[in-house]
Amino acid sequence: MGVNTKYKDSVFSFLFSDPDLLRELYCALENVTLPADVPVTINTLQDVLFMDMINDISFEIGGKLIVLIEHQSTINPNMALRLLMYIARVYEKTLGDRNVYGSRLIPIPRPEFFVLYNGVAPFPEEKILKLSDAFEKIGSLGLMEKDNPALELVVKVININQGKNEGLVRRCKTLAGYSAFIAKTREFEKELGDKTEAMKQAVRYCRDNDILKEFLEQHGTEVMNMLLTEWNLEDAQRVWFEEGREEGREEGWGEIVRNALAKGFPMETIQAVTGFDMETIQRFASR
Repeated sequence: MGVNTKYKDSVFSFLFSDPDLLRELYCALENVTLPADVPVTINTLQDVLFMDMINDISFEIGGKLIVLIEHQSTINPNMALRLLMYIARVYEKTLGDRNVYGSRLIPIPRPEFFVLYNGVAPFPEEKILKLSDAFEKIGSLGLMEKDNPALELVVKVININQGKNEGLVRRCKTLAGYSAFIAKTREFEKELGDKTEAMKQAVRYCRDNDILKEFLEQHGTEVMNMLLTEWNLEDAQRVWFEEGREEGREEGWGEIVRNALAKGFPMETIQAVTGFDMETIQRFASR
């Protein structure tokens, strides 16, 4: 297991960068059993990033399934749309130069979509997001709303914080270890008030208590650097918007909004933090 030197992995994607662990994770998520010899092939797109980090995992199981897993500390209501755009690129990569205009049906792996949430904001154990939730209503055009849209994508959002979905984490020791490690890091940060020291204490505690022991013994320093980067990016997000509030000038806000969009923040997040409507955000973005 090695660190990608071109892009910065998240701790989650780095931890689960092993096909056997992904097989274990998928079986736990779906509460199924797969034969041990079924091949699992990672096909994560290396150029699809959020704030310069690989936050997702994409893999095939036996050439029959494509599984996309996003790990998020904030819930983005546009996940179904984002995953639709992602899966289209995965299929494009998978099919290669096969002729989609030919007379024969091309079989493609069945897709499944998951978001694993471990943020601090309260969230239910499980929630379903649908692409159709974002569709414009057509009643104003004098048309009947349709129950079965021509296009749909369903994402299962699962809360993996410690104490949530206990049946799931019992089925996947690695996922349980990850949740415990993050929870312990947050606990130490609250106690010590220092991120770096909190991570050191959490790594030491987890190694001593057989939580991701081998992984942390081999990659403890890398994990600390990754997690610190993740958390610093979250802090940067808050700082950008606070600076915009303090400046209180339209020009300053425009720069903040453009920077946030360039960094990959969704418009809904910018709207929630700034209080601007979508039209104003789009106006700033177009300048």
